[in-house]
Amino acid sequence: MSYLKFDKNLMINLEQSLPKEMLRTNQSGAYHCTTIVGCNTRKQHGLLVIPIPELGNENHVLLSSLDETVIQHGAPFNLGIHKYHGNCFSPNGHKYIREFDCESVPKLTYRVGGVIMTKEKVFISHENRIIIKYTLLEAHSPTVLQFRPFLAFRNANSLCMANGMANQGYTECANGIACKMYEGYPTLYMQFNHKPEFVFCPTWYKGIEYSKDEDRGIPYSEDQFVPGYFQLPIKKGESIYFSAGISESNTRNFSKLYEAEVKSRTPRFSFYNCLKNSAKQFYLKNSDGMYLVAGYPWFKVRARDEFIALPGATLAVTHPVEYDEIMKSAIDAMYNFMREGKLDKNIELIDLPDVPLWSVWTVQAHAKKFDIESTRKKFGQYVADVVEYILGNTHPNLFYNDNGLVSTNGKQRPVSWMDSSHPDGTPIIARSGYLVEFNALWYNALRFAAQLFEGVEEMAEKVEKWNTIAQKCGESFVNTFYNDFGYLYDYVDGYYVDLSVRPNMCIAIGLDYSPLDKRQRKSVLDVVTRELLTPKGLRTLSPKSYGYNPTYLGTPEQREYAYYEGTVRPWLISFYASAYIKVFGIQRISFIERMMIGYEAEMTEGCIGSLSELYDGNPPFVGRGAISYAMNVAGVVEVLRLFKNLHIIDK
Repeated sequence: MSYLKFDKNLMINLEQSLPKEMLRTNQSGAYHCTTIVGCNTRKQHGLLVIPIPELGNENHVLLSSLDETVIQHGAPFNLGIHKYHGNCFSPNGHKYIREFDCESVPKLTYRVGGVIMTKEKVFISHENRIIIKYTLLEAHSPTVLQFRPFLAFRNANSLCMANGMANQGYTECANGIACKMYEGYPTLYMQFNHKPEFVFCPTWYKGIEYSKDEDRGIPYSEDQFVPGYFQLPIKKGESIYFSAGISESNTRNFSKLYEAEVKSRTPRFSFYNCLKNSAKQFYLKNSDGMYLVAGYPWFKVRARDEFIALPGATLAVTHPVEYDEIMKSAIDAMYNFMREGKLDKNIELIDLPDVPLWSVWTVQAHAKKFDIESTRKKFGQYVADVVEYILGNTHPNLFYNDNGLVSTNGKQRPVSWMDSSHPDGTPIIARSGYLVEFNALWYNALRFAAQLFEGVEEMAEKVEKWNTIAQKCGESFVNTFYNDFGYLYDYVDGYYVDLSVRPNMCIAIGLDYSPLDKRQRKSVLDVVTRELLTPKGLRTLSPKSYGYNPTYLGTPEQREYAYYEGTVRPWLISFYASAYIKVFGIQRISFIERMMIGYEAEMTEGCIGSLSELYDGNPPFVGRGAISYAMNVAGVVEVLRLFKNLHIIDK
């Protein structure tokens, strides 16, 4: 039985099926995303959504959807579905769906009278091309298929209105047509493995609505252009392949392309395999190197996200080669910034002050997976350079102080991962001065750097210096952050101490090197468990703290204010699990294992097989934000890897 399978009863109930989305990527920045019934509910949804570097750093929707119509005895049965004004859905093709299965590739089974037909989709790796396979399993009379392509040719974060500027023409290509609605866009080639008849009847379909955007309080209605329709017969047992891409393809190769792509996929028949498949979808390879996308459908590559997610998205899913390739691109970009102050065109926000600290933590994950010697050989010089860079006070917004701690200015611009901001760009949570996770990461970096070069004669002087500074940093950390209530202040800025109970303290106790002793770690862990832990991860703020707002709903401004005021982040569970084991040992590992039930339940919710960006802080902990988020997937995979390692040790 498939792990990701939904029957007719769920599929025809739009209240149940529309909230479930699916995502496929080509690991080069392009993607296909929609709901499991094929009704787009976001402006970012589409069959072919691709980056177009010539038009900036955003993705663009070329082909929004493809409506199929089954014709028997002259009677048409349209399988498509769109939402229009007044909560009107048309043409209601979902009522013909009998099953959805996504173990290998997304597969819909339709039944129309005596016709049973399957529809399967694959995105070709590292190519801007989607292939859809239609197979007629059963038919008692001659059957004809029609296909209407809905074109958008727009920025994925914008909307299209009917206009006279659009080029409504087309040219013929092998077994299909080619269109380009606006200058500056690539040509879209729509082809079949058999020659179809194309009937040109250009039409604007007006008022298509996106319910998710409506819920988010942003513009949600647009018009889409349909140039006409394709028509071709299909026989029982026959498969028809449709391809949409930005280059003309050999139509005789569609079957081979499709089958090769299916074989390369990780079957999603378990919790771990779902997350492994999801992790690989964040990979992005282009002419400049390899990277990790922060999330879909609207995030790009972001420095902090990349370093935090990288171990879980590569090493924990047995992809060490990809780890090395992504780290090479990231380290090159980091050196350009550290040496010359240059920002990177592919990696956003590389100038944030905690990025160097997270990068060392990412190298540390490599050492834990393999060994110190191989890690030192690959990344040792980089780690040493980062530590000396920070000690030299060269970073524009990370300052080494005489007490061994590092500080930052976060009053004008958000500097930590809690980066919600007012419309003018100033931070809603102005974390400034000494930040708890910054200094925990700094202490950890010093100790790890010393460990990395321990016994290396030519580095003995630096190792001694790093250990001395770490000792001072650890003492100052405890004196600055640990309070009489048994937890850690979130940040300290001069005489101001922030009393909010936030999960950043869990990072401090979950790192391999913590400045706190076991008693102090247990005290902090107890507070985190009591006030922040939920079945979906850690809250960003305790319900007992001022300003608690657990629900991420409303207008963009309302959601921005709720972003870090109680909503839940799954990625923090990896630090919680690490801290829990350090405090209680493996004898009580069953508690963490039970926590995984909440994440496994999400495999059939939201974006199936993946984890959302955030969850509400109160039951029922609904997923919100980006539908698939790299840090969350990676964090949960890290915990699963931890279980595996501990079980091996037990044996």
